[in-house]
Amino acid sequence: MNTISIIKKKRDGKALTKEEINYLITSYSHKQIPDYQFSAFLMASFLKGMNKRETSALTKAMLYSGKVIDLSEIPGKKIDKHSTGGVGDKTSLILAPIVAAAGINVPMISGRGLGHSGGTLDKLESIPGFKTNLNLKQYKNVIKKSKAVLIGQTKDIAPADKLIYSLRDVTATVESIPLITASIMSKKLAEGIDGLVLDVKTGSGAFMKKMNDAKALAESLMNTAKSFNKEVIAFITDMNQPLGNYIGNWLEVYESVKVLQGEEVKDLYEVTVNLSGAMIYLGKKAKSIKEGIEISGEMIKSGKAFDKFLEIVELQNGDTSYLRNLKKYPKAKYKEVVIANKSGFVEKLDNYQIGMASLELGAGRKTKEDKIDPTAGIIFYPKIGTKIKKNDVIAELFSNKKEGIDLAKKMINNSIKLSNTKVNQAKLIKKIIK
Repeated sequence: MNTISIIKKKRDGKALTKEEINYLITSYSHKQIPDYQFSAFLMASFLKGMNKRETSALTKAMLYSGKVIDLSEIPGKKIDKHSTGGVGDKTSLILAPIVAAAGINVPMISGRGLGHSGGTLDKLESIPGFKTNLNLKQYKNVIKKSKAVLIGQTKDIAPADKLIYSLRDVTATVESIPLITASIMSKKLAEGIDGLVLDVKTGSGAFMKKMNDAKALAESLMNTAKSFNKEVIAFITDMNQPLGNYIGNWLEVYESVKVLQGEEVKDLYEVTVNLSGAMIYLGKKAKSIKEGIEISGEMIKSGKAFDKFLEIVELQNGDTSYLRNLKKYPKAKYKEVVIANKSGFVEKLDNYQIGMASLELGAGRKTKEDKIDPTAGIIFYPKIGTKIKKNDVIAELFSNKKEGIDLAKKMINNSIKLSNTKVNQAKLIKKIIK
């Protein structure tokens, strides 16, 4: 195999063989190919694309660069969910206990916040003591005991993905559907799952802003999952506004607990039970997604889902007293409100700006070295289609650093576009692909 010839072949728009792809990934993982050559391969793939077969081969090479977890000793189906991320997207915290309470194993390897988009691990780590860095033995033990586990990517799982992702980040090759697909699926397939539910976000707060791009990514992820004989269902959901009202790490845990305790948060509930309903269906505990949605509702109503959440948190070393008594959690030093300067119907929200405002308050990282403030964030009230009056409270801001508040206020004000005429509410579930 010749690295230069393979790069040239992809540069010229030709399809690579699985042997050529395997050679590149294995050699790069073992530091036998320098960064500059692998960067050239990434850029060639970004510009010329990859077909289904190449994407599957790339996923396989990245998957087998590390350990693939065998969960065959644990009885029952293993079903996970992956979301492409967004603002206020806390569905994992709610659906993992719902699905586990319904009797299905949920082995979930999650990520950290990326840019304006929050990360499940950061949210969970806002619970004092919660451990996301379990080893594989601990990972299996928690699933055996509670049927669900939520951890981060270990050094054994798809190590090639970690290397390649950091290089994509600095070579402007992140937004490539084949490269995104291989990155996501190599980690998900390593978990030991039988099936996967995908939540591909689209809109101003998503990485895939256009519906066509979201659909293309969903189909690429599905094709790859199917090539590994995994059952898969994809949802394309709206990310033109925050999901729920709470944005920021502890704030999102707080809202998740409220939903698990039966409080009504319409948009968050609707998206979550659709996803958990599909997971319950793939886990063979329901005859249809509709029945799975009904079971999800029952798990919340009966209190079983909240009990399951407490069980998972306890097994992962978290202090459940903060979840049982939400008022116990420490509060941010500063709290300020954003007031509407005019009346009208909410026509449009720049959800990206809302997510970036939460970063200014300390809820996310601007650099890899930044420390997240678990108490920082936003409670954002308006939804597309709702009417707001002048002097209404649009948002509440929480932070331990005063210097970010003024800019965050400005960003929140600039994120809202009002209309004098009535506006339709956003459709949350845009498409289901089976």
